[in-house]
Amino acid sequence: MSLSAAPGFDELFDPAFLERVNALTLRIAVAQKGGRLADQRTAARGQGSDFADFKPYVAGDDLRAIDWNIYRRLGKAFVRVFEERQDLPVYILLDVSRSMFVESPPRIGAAMRTVLALAAAALGQHDAVSLMTVSDDMGAAMRNVSGKGGIARVARVLADQVAAGRTALAGALGKLASMRLRRGLVVLVSDFFDDDGLDGVLGALDLLPHRLLLVQMIRASDAEPTLLPDLDGDVVIEDGEHDGSGVTVTPELIERYRMVYRAFTDSLDAFARRRGATLIRMDADRDVLDQLMPVLTAGSVLP
Repeated sequence: MSLSAAPGFDELFDPAFLERVNALTLRIAVAQKGGRLADQRTAARGQGSDFADFKPYVAGDDLRAIDWNIYRRLGKAFVRVFEERQDLPVYILLDVSRSMFVESPPRIGAAMRTVLALAAAALGQHDAVSLMTVSDDMGAAMRNVSGKGGIARVARVLADQVAAGRTALAGALGKLASMRLRRGLVVLVSDFFDDDGLDGVLGALDLLPHRLLLVQMIRASDAEPTLLPDLDGDVVIEDGEHDGSGVTVTPELIERYRMVYRAFTDSLDAFARRRGATLIRMDADRDVLDQLMPVLTAGSVLP
């Protein structure tokens, strides 16, 4: 089965697209301490412009932080403590298995534009972005890039990607869990169609100590196969990762498929609710930013 090509650099690095990305934010409630000064809220107290609390003065505190109004009223010295904002490590995992490159146009195009938009939003907030590819293994395509100048680099790395092996997300996620990474936000962009089943993928996601943003690449025909042309009688089903399977399409077979797909999406929904993850279903046939903006508009905070 022939596979479609991914978008090239010029198609991805579109100024009009990147201008619209400025409306997106990638913020979590509280980022882990230990990073660089940036825009994400943390539990750290120190440098910053956002007042957090007062504390009694002790020797060594900055005298400039003493609130002299309180001292005049109470005769005791208190210092102002500020919230220290730091960066958020954002680990983006892009599914480059062969199933993402079938169809016309392939889902990988919308997936790459999604990755570029999320990376651009994070880089614009001075966060640190790492991009990894997943298929039957995990590869580090780009590590710890920060600053708006990194957007072009992300686009070039994406444009260089080609279809890899079969989908084996659980193993790749297990490899990520074993890495000693600072806690941050893991973004997984995939169709979630895994040879070993969704349960293994969700179990592997549960082992990650990070916040989760799951982006499921879909098409309307996933839920309603009758939208596909020529789906009648004897057909060969191909996903780009296995030899084609011949089946006879009947109303009963289609109804069984619908039931299985509903159970698949229900399981993903239930996991996201239980884990407190954000789940975005991204229709590969619609504008990427139109779908991201309702969830990641300015001021929004991920769980």
